[in-house]
Amino acid sequence: MPDAPHPSPLAAVLLLLVACLTIMVGCVIVPGVEQAAAGLKVGSPGWLVTLPALGVILGSPLAGRLIDRHGAYLTLAMGLAAYGLLGAAGPLLHGPAPVYLDRLLLGLATACVMTGGTTLIARLWREPAARLRMIARQGMAIELGGVVFLALGGWLATLDWRAPFLLYLLAWPLLGLQLARLPRPGAGAARADHPTGPVRRPLGLLATATAAMLIFFIGVLGLPVRLGTAGLDSAGIGLFLSFTSLVAVCAASQMPRLVRGLGHHGVYALAFACYAAAFALFTGELPLAARVAGGALMGCGFGLSVPLLNHHVIETSAPGELGRQLAALALSLFLGQFLAAFAERLPGAPGTGFALAILLAALVASAHLYARLRPARRLIAASPGDR
Repeated sequence: MPDAPHPSPLAAVLLLLVACLTIMVGCVIVPGVEQAAAGLKVGSPGWLVTLPALGVILGSPLAGRLIDRHGAYLTLAMGLAAYGLLGAAGPLLHGPAPVYLDRLLLGLATACVMTGGTTLIARLWREPAARLRMIARQGMAIELGGVVFLALGGWLATLDWRAPFLLYLLAWPLLGLQLARLPRPGAGAARADHPTGPVRRPLGLLATATAAMLIFFIGVLGLPVRLGTAGLDSAGIGLFLSFTSLVAVCAASQMPRLVRGLGHHGVYALAFACYAAAFALFTGELPLAARVAGGALMGCGFGLSVPLLNHHVIETSAPGELGRQLAALALSLFLGQFLAAFAERLPGAPGTGFALAILLAALVASAHLYARLRPARRLIAASPGDR
């Protein structure tokens, strides 16, 4: 089938909904994760949220090979089919071994959904500016998905701890829409996007991505306990976390304007400063209003950092290596989410984890502030002839 010169609005909406599944895989059970862990008879609630991230880390190379052999279209279809089955099957399992294996395999399916969907965006939106706009919308959709699915997950958890798992079945209607309406990229597009040669990894950006997601998920995993002591139930916790994601959407909408004024490193420094301030408010026994302010700051940190990372990697990647660079970024993001489970197990957590988040955020903010100011110092130190 030849490439569609302008993919239909329905194709765009479908791929944006597919992008929402990537954040939904962990966050949908977060508001009621304590009840879900008790019902599934597992001892560590955090692993229910972070094991899918490990599955993404392990499954990304497999998803890449599937795309090379069978194409992004079939890889996405298989991922959606498995995503719905493995996600909804969770309440039928009991005990650590089957439950944790199911969550790990769900991460493998998510890797296929994530890489397949992003590759289809790259191949259907061939014009660079149009592709960049679509990938920017993808990042916004992921954050908005956090608003919707955290709120829904919290509400459903008040009905029954099993109910949030039904949301995973959303993958199946999306699979039906894909098969009915989404065009297959032509062979020419696949050849044009096929990677060639070695890729130089932007290690600084990848480390920033891991830190951004690690800090964010330290909050996601630790806040339900802190908010529970403040008197919030599962629905209230879900609304609090969805508010954080809504702020992230608003922050992301302002990110391009801030980049024009502060530059990439300046916005990264601002984002991680917001993270540090947020966790400082979470750490003390402060009133709920202060914690709400902390939630807003945490949303600003996420909304300014993660979409900018996506844009930054795209801007610094050659066309032939874009897919591999975005895959490396996805690995880094989910590595941060996975590592957050270990912060939860530190002695004195969540307080110790929050202190770690403050320290890490301050270090990353300082590093990017130094990078932002370094060109100015070089200009000042330059001789008149050099200027």
